[in-house]
Amino acid sequence: MGAVEDIILRHGQRGMDVLREYCPPEFCREAAECIFRARRGNVLLLTGFYIAGCGVGETDGPPGTLFLAKALAALGFAPVIVTDGHCRAFFDGEGVPVVCPGVDDGEDSYAALLDDYDPALLISIERCGENVRGDYANMRGVSIADHTAKADLLFPLAAKRGIPTIGVGDGGNEIGMGNLAEIISEKLSLVPCKVPADHLVIATVSNWGAYGLCAYLERLSGLALLPGFDAVMEYLNRIVALGCVDGVTKTAAATVDGYSPEVKREVLDALRDAVDADI
Repeated sequence: MGAVEDIILRHGQRGMDVLREYCPPEFCREAAECIFRARRGNVLLLTGFYIAGCGVGETDGPPGTLFLAKALAALGFAPVIVTDGHCRAFFDGEGVPVVCPGVDDGEDSYAALLDDYDPALLISIERCGENVRGDYANMRGVSIADHTAKADLLFPLAAKRGIPTIGVGDGGNEIGMGNLAEIISEKLSLVPCKVPADHLVIATVSNWGAYGLCAYLERLSGLALLPGFDAVMEYLNRIVALGCVDGVTKTAAATVDGYSPEVKREVLDALRDAVDADI
């Protein structure tokens, strides 16, 4: 199912294809196998990216996080979503516990969070992490530190405790991109996130990276875990109605990073074909 990596990197416009040669050939499969092998227990899923000028979160991140959380629950894990307060409503009523740290919370608070949940895994999906200049910034270089909880502090704390970590990103400023920080600075001329992860999943859209993990987990388990287009669109329309916006166009539309629903359908259908072809 190596085609999954090709599928989630389709239609690239921000250089993730450049980074691919610096990742393992089947980087998404390796991350999925890490999940599948992990002890069954709590899994902390970090997401939520503040859109400057809009005051809300973006459509990339929450859908992938929710459907990966559902897949994890089906596999016997207990998912817990960690996000900012302005994203909490996107997960209300979905049956997944949500934790919203404060913007001013520091390392002690996150250490206590790990103590409380004793997670088997940490997974970040489109979550801004501290960059090499000590800031939290969007792709335009605008600081969003005043609106972003420092949830990325969980990753180095988890590493010290031997808790496996996975980062999913699509631009260079997300948790996990610390694995390739020097390459991102050199090849993409961006200010990268400095926070690493045990496994980095790159994708054209971070949601697609999460769906790629679902595809591999379905293959590993034999359970139906990859969401269909209709389910994804139903959820996306719901969160847009709650104020979620496309992070590229900054409009309250059921699009993600400027990509139309038709492109999402193509990606999900291709992932479905890849899973079915491997059975």
